[in-house]
Amino acid sequence: MRKASDIFKLFSLARIRDKDLSWWLRERHMSEMATKILEDSLGKPVLVRLKGGKSLRGRLKGFDQHLNLVLEETEDTTDAESVKKLGVIIVRGDNVIIISPPPR
Repeated sequence: MRKASDIFKLFSLARIRDKDLSWWLRERHMSEMATKILEDSLGKPVLVRLKGGKSLRGRLKGFDQHLNLVLEETEDTTDAESVKKLGVIIVRGDNVIIISPPPR
C-alpha cells in the first residue's frame, strides 16, 4: 500500500508533466505558425533586423529550423541614405531578431 506522501509526489509529477505538455504544445504551434509564414514568404521580399542594429531587405530564397536565411537581391538598409547592395547572402539564425514578411 502506498503512503500519502508517495501519492502526493505522483500527483505533483503528473501536474508538472501536464504543464510541460501544454508548454510543448504551445511552442510547437508557434513554431508551425512561424514556418508557415516563412514558407508563404519564399520568393518575396522580407525585412530582417539583426543583432547590432543592422537591417536587411531581400528576397527570401530559403530558411531552416535555426532561422538561417538565404536572401537574394539583398540590400543593407541600416542607413536609409546609403543603401548598399549585397546580392545573395546567408544570414546565421542566431543573429536574427525580427523577420518582417510582406503584407498579405
